[in-house]
Amino acid sequence: MTLSYRRLALTLLVSVSLSAMGAAHAAGRYVLISHAPDSDSWWNTIKNSIKQAGEDYGVTVDYRNPPSGDLADMARLIEQAAAAGYDGVIVTIADYSVLQGAIGKVTAKKIPLVTINSGTTEQSEKLGAIMHVGQPEHAAGKGAGERAKAAGVKSFLCVNHYATNPASFERCRGFGEAIGADYKKSTLDSGDDPTAIESKVAAYLRQNPNTNGVLTLGPTSASPTIKALQKSGQAGKLWMATFDLSDDISKGIKDGTVAFAIDQQPYLQGYIPVAVLATMKEMKTTDLKKVADAVKANPKTKKRFDEYGLVPNYGPRHISSGPGFVTKENIGKVEKYAGQYR
Repeated sequence: MTLSYRRLALTLLVSVSLSAMGAAHAAGRYVLISHAPDSDSWWNTIKNSIKQAGEDYGVTVDYRNPPSGDLADMARLIEQAAAAGYDGVIVTIADYSVLQGAIGKVTAKKIPLVTINSGTTEQSEKLGAIMHVGQPEHAAGKGAGERAKAAGVKSFLCVNHYATNPASFERCRGFGEAIGADYKKSTLDSGDDPTAIESKVAAYLRQNPNTNGVLTLGPTSASPTIKALQKSGQAGKLWMATFDLSDDISKGIKDGTVAFAIDQQPYLQGYIPVAVLATMKEMKTTDLKKVADAVKANPKTKKRFDEYGLVPNYGPRHISSGPGFVTKENIGKVEKYAGQYR
């Protein structure tokens, strides 16, 4: 190939690449900002979901998070997103009081906002979001507590690995109300270091021998807690349940260490907001019913949800992604997707 032909080929390649990038940005450019630190693997499912949604809807989707989980850093990321001119912003309401100022800069620029995961629908509406996609935390905790009460649990330990998020305590509170226990006295701020969690759980159970139930709030705290129970000989004897899924949790459900996992279908929390925002932009409408109907009818979306066994609960405005309960009876249906799509 001569030099002139090489230059021509390179010029054409650059032109095509730029055209593709321009087309993607013309179709829509969105960002999801979470409160999760880099160490929290649970969010890998949401990262997978926004990647797939971006491909299905032909849009660009970025993921941003504060590396250490610091909410002040998260607020700065939200402010940067407001200044970057995204077509839509997706955020978790990790702490309403800390984040409302930054989120206000997004809505002030008329950028469509969707809230997910943590926080309430009431907070979402106050922030000016078009919808909230997530699991009602207090209701999920209460549902878990009702099952625990039926199993004879009267006192419990709630292992909270992300106490920096006020919404996390709603899970413990709902559980405590259901079994008639004081959740404040029963909640352990464990931090997110696995070795420290295992040590703190073991120490708590030694100091509080009458505890007959343990609730963990996700894989980060569940795996070390399972280890603590195994080492003390309490695995399968002391009642335990957890939020969310992972390989360790699936094994625990199958061997009887874990009674059930509360599944909030995180894949939906990433996929649906992207689908809704992209559809709103394409249809040029803010009518959520029309948008939701179009999302539900989209063949690619239907295929994803059917394949992974996901069932969103579409409301008039907000969409509930949970809770669902994964037990020994139905674990086979979902475990092959744990950590990726469930």
